[in-house]
Amino acid sequence: MSTTMSAPDHHLVEGLDQPLQVLAEDGTRHADAVLDPHLGDVDEALLTDLFVDMSVLRALDDEAVALQRKGELGLWPPLRGQEAAQIGLGRTLPATDFLFTSYRENGLAWCRGVTPQEMLAVWRGTALSGWDPYQRHMATPQVIIAAQTLHAVGYAMATRAQGGSEIAVACFGDGALSQGDLHEAMVFAASFGAPVLFFCQNNQYAISEPVTVQSPVPIALRPTGFGIPVLRVDGNDVLAVRAASRLAAQRIRSGEGPVFLEAVTYRLGPHTTSDDPTRYRDEEELARWRRRCPVLRLQRHLEQLGAPVDSLREEVTIRADAATAGLRAAIDQLAPPAPDSLFEHVYTTEDTALSRQREQWRAFEASLAPEKPEQSPGSPS
Repeated sequence: MSTTMSAPDHHLVEGLDQPLQVLAEDGTRHADAVLDPHLGDVDEALLTDLFVDMSVLRALDDEAVALQRKGELGLWPPLRGQEAAQIGLGRTLPATDFLFTSYRENGLAWCRGVTPQEMLAVWRGTALSGWDPYQRHMATPQVIIAAQTLHAVGYAMATRAQGGSEIAVACFGDGALSQGDLHEAMVFAASFGAPVLFFCQNNQYAISEPVTVQSPVPIALRPTGFGIPVLRVDGNDVLAVRAASRLAAQRIRSGEGPVFLEAVTYRLGPHTTSDDPTRYRDEEELARWRRRCPVLRLQRHLEQLGAPVDSLREEVTIRADAATAGLRAAIDQLAPPAPDSLFEHVYTTEDTALSRQREQWRAFEASLAPEKPEQSPGSPS
């Protein structure tokens, strides 16, 4: 096998100097030659659906944080601020495209019909993974940074070999650009023209490390070194993400090989509920990104169109209340698993080594049971 790698090429990036954008911060819609051809289906009804989606998703995320603070969940990775990126992608690609995500893409899981029980099980510690990947066309969340990118490329190559038309989507944050797995994935994807979309939510921090320290050059330039074209969009603009997702998928499906989509966004909350972001970023920066809130931006656009925003917000409240109630109810339905269920689903067919470990566990568990008092002769049994 021989491979040829290209040098970084600015011409392979669209939106390098300024992320591609359709909606300004004040909600004003403006023209964009790259994105506009892929927004022909946008009308007030669609905008309303996207607004409801993002608003309900934010309520769900806030509720999960509250559940963690009450001790109902061991941990939660908030996505507040990244609603446009996840809804923009999740509501655009067909459900047959296969998603390989990190742990923060609960918005994409919600778009794929993942139930509250399935979403919370891992974070409550009652399951090792939450759902059937083939039923949702979405792999269960990957905690190891960037490992899912290799899975996505392998799946994409297999899909193409079998003649399928669906694409694979590898979702990750900007911190994944510092991991070898992602670079290996891009080498294989570029070398074999794999039908995979690399979807990066650049939320500005890899835990506490700012992206400016992680990458001395714009991260959008890195994929060009592998010969992979890049679309760099405003990740707080749901229409920009929607159009770029559609454009990227179209190019990939036509056989042009992988595409890298960078959604420039911001994590308004902590990395996880164990993090304290006040230790590494200031209030001025936070305030600047709050003004770019993706939900508020779309609301302003709807107001400019004359949409009935007040009644829409009432609908959002009803939908959000129902969704968060479902999340709270799910907690009560997640029963602790039997201890030896740890050994289930490890292999399709259990081997002798695993069976031996199961029996050793059972013996250990039995040894912990309180001893029964010895009965004296003649006492009733």
